[in-house]
Amino acid sequence: MTIGPEAVAAFTLAGAPPEFIDDPYPTYAALRTHDPVHALGNDQWLLTRYDDVARLYRSASASSDKQREFAPKFGAGTPLYQHHTTSLVFNDPPLHTRVRRLLMGALSQRAIVRMEAGVVALVDGLLERLQDEAEADLIDGFAAQIPVEVIGNLLDVPRSERGPLRGWSLAILSALEPAPGAQVLARGNAAVTEFLAYLRGLVAQRRAHPGDPEADVLTRLIRGEHDGERLGEAELLHNCIFLLNAGHETTTNLIGNGLHALLTHRDQLERLQREPALIGSGVEELLRYESPLQLNNRRLTAPVVFSARELPAGAFVTLGVGAANRDPAQFASPDALDLARKPNHHLAFGHGAHACAGMNVARLEARIAIGALVQRYPRIELAGPALRDRRVRFRGFTRLPVRLD
Repeated sequence: MTIGPEAVAAFTLAGAPPEFIDDPYPTYAALRTHDPVHALGNDQWLLTRYDDVARLYRSASASSDKQREFAPKFGAGTPLYQHHTTSLVFNDPPLHTRVRRLLMGALSQRAIVRMEAGVVALVDGLLERLQDEAEADLIDGFAAQIPVEVIGNLLDVPRSERGPLRGWSLAILSALEPAPGAQVLARGNAAVTEFLAYLRGLVAQRRAHPGDPEADVLTRLIRGEHDGERLGEAELLHNCIFLLNAGHETTTNLIGNGLHALLTHRDQLERLQREPALIGSGVEELLRYESPLQLNNRRLTAPVVFSARELPAGAFVTLGVGAANRDPAQFASPDALDLARKPNHHLAFGHGAHACAGMNVARLEARIAIGALVQRYPRIELAGPALRDRRVRFRGFTRLPVRLD
C-alpha cells in the first residue's frame, strides 16, 4: 500500500484509521520519507526515523516526567494521575534513580539465572495443558499466563490472589492511549484504586514477615538500600503496580507477536525448529519486527534538532519505536523477518538511562516460551484469524487461535 504526502500530512494518532492499527508500517514508511518530524498538534511531534528516535532516547534534554501531560488527560489528583506520575517509567531523577537502583539489584544476571528453572517448569506445564485442546488460544492459554506468574513470583504474590492482576493491568495501561474515552478512564481509575487496596494488605504482611531480599523484590523495595535510602509508601505501592503491569503487558505481547510472526513466516518457523540455537537472535528479531511498545514519549527541556528541524523546549515528542525498528537506513530489508539478523540494534526496550529495567527477564521468558512451543508442536498452525488489540501504543493480540498438531 502506497501512502502519499497528503495522507501523511493529515495523519494523527488520536484518530488513527483501522488499517493503521492492523498494519502501521506503510504509514510509518511514508512518514519517514515525507515528514519524519510530524506535527500531531500544538507543540506535539512524532519521530519515525531510527537516528532521531535514538537521539531523543540519549538526549539529556528529554524529560520523562509526565505531570504536565497527565494532569489534563487524567485529571490532577485522580488515581490514574497519581499512579502514572509516581511510577519509575514516567519520572526523572532523583525518583527514577532511586527506584531503578533498587530494582536492578533484584534483577541482576544472577537473579535471572535463578529464575530459569522455574520458567522452564511453568512453560512445560502450560504446554502440557494445551495438548488436549483441539484448538488453543495462545494468548489467554499461554502468553498471558507466563509474565503474571514470573512477576508474581518476583514479588511473592500468593498464587491464589493473582486472578485480578491481568485485568487491572490492562485497564491501567489502556488509559495511556493517545485519546482514552470516559469509560476507559473510569475503568483505569477503578483498577488503580483496587490494586492499591490489595497491595496495602500485601505490603503490611511482608513488613511483618519479610522474605529473602535476594529473591523477593517486594522485600527488597521495602527494606531499601544499605545506606538507608527507602521509598515512601506511595512510591512503593505505585512502583509495585508498575512492575506487575509492565512485566505483564509487554512480555505477553512479545510472546504473542513473536508466535504470530513465526506462524505467518513458515520458513522462519521451520528454520528455528531445525536450528534451536537461533532462539537468542530470533527473540531480538521478533522484538524488532513487531515491537510490543510501538510509541513512547518525552518532553524537551531545551531545543533539540531532529532531521534538520529544531523542536523547542517544552515540545511533547512521541518516539515512533515501531517505525524506527523498520527504518531501512538502519536495517537491511527491514520488512523481512530474519531470525539470524546481525547486527540488530533495535530500540524495542528503549535506550539510555530509561532502558527497560526488566528487559532481560522478558528475554528469558520469550526464549523459553517460544523455543519450547515450536519444538514441542512442530506442526502448529493458525486455526483462524488472530484478533488484534485495537490500541496504538501497545501492539499485540487479544486472541491467537491455533491447532497444535
